[in-house]
Amino acid sequence: MAELFASGRLVDFILVVVVLEASALLLYWARARRGIAPLDLLPNLCAGAFLLLALRATLGGGWMMASLCLSAAGLAHLADVYRRWRR
Repeated sequence: MAELFASGRLVDFILVVVVLEASALLLYWARARRGIAPLDLLPNLCAGAFLLLALRATLGGGWMMASLCLSAAGLAHLADVYRRWRR
């Protein structure tokens, strides 16, 4: 079990789940026009995905990639907060 965490495979699995979640929610929105609108959903999911990628990069020893992913996560978070704040 420790190898699953240390290797980063668990992070990869979680990223696949995030992509599946986004796909399902976007498909539901496209068909039913109900649920979370894509422009409200994507910044939030992107922020989380970039945090997971930063964790994955850290586990692999890549501090530069981790810092880029953290920066991207911060920008996605700011976009999410901006969209929510305007309402």
